[in-house]
This record gives sequence, C-alpha cells and structure tokens, in this order.
Amino acid sequence: MGRQTEAADERERIRLDKWLWAARFFKTRALAREAIDSGKVHCRGERCKPSREPKVGDELQIRCGFDERVVIVQALSAVRRGASEAQQLYTETPDSLARREQAAELRRAGALGLQTDGRPNKKQRRQIHQFRDGH
Repeated sequence: MGRQTEAADERERIRLDKWLWAARFFKTRALAREAIDSGKVHCRGERCKPSREPKVGDELQIRCGFDERVVIVQALSAVRRGASEAQQLYTETPDSLARREQAAELRRAGALGLQTDGRPNKKQRRQIHQFRDGH
C-alpha cells in the first residue's frame, strides 16, 4: 500500500521548468530554465528556482518577450502535448489577458508610426527644406 501512495506522489511532483515546457510557454526546457534563472518567472509574487514544484492553484507570472502573463495552474503534466491540451494545464487571469491585448494594440499603433526606411534621400531632403523654409 505504501508503494501506491509513493507512485501517486511521484506523478504529482514535477519541476517548474518542465511544467512550463509542457504547457508550451517555452520551446525547450533549457529556455524555461534560463527564464526562471533570469527572474522572468515568479510564483506567488516571488522569484523561484527551476526545481520548484508547482501545485494546482499556484499563480505564476511569466514574462516572454513583450508579453507578461499571469496564469493559475490547473493541472500538472510532465509530457509536452498539443497546444489545445497544453492550454488545459492553466488558465490566464482576465486582468492579464486584458493587459496583454492592450499592450499588443499599443505596439501595433506605435509600429505604424515608427516605420522608416532610414535616412531621407536627396528628393525627400529638398521637400523637407521646402516645407521648413515655407517656400
């Protein structure tokens, strides 16, 4: 009987870097570990280590690139599966989802205004000078 409870404990124990990889936040475990080590993943508001064992109900703050997600662990898995199955391992908080969408919208709006081809050519410089001098 003792062996069955040990086996059940082993199934529920998983490293945080492995869970992040299985939940498809990072392409490899090495990238997940690097993100945790560099402070881009927080568990319950605190920095954590790759060996930390997440539990169902834990709140994780994960920063990937420009996006920061706040997710709640719904299930544990050490196996990387399809994206639809991986999304069942967590739920993103509504506040986090709204902030990510707003940030994406701002990036899109800012990117439209900042597109340049580099320095102006001779014709464009003449037009700038004409506009500036009022001719």
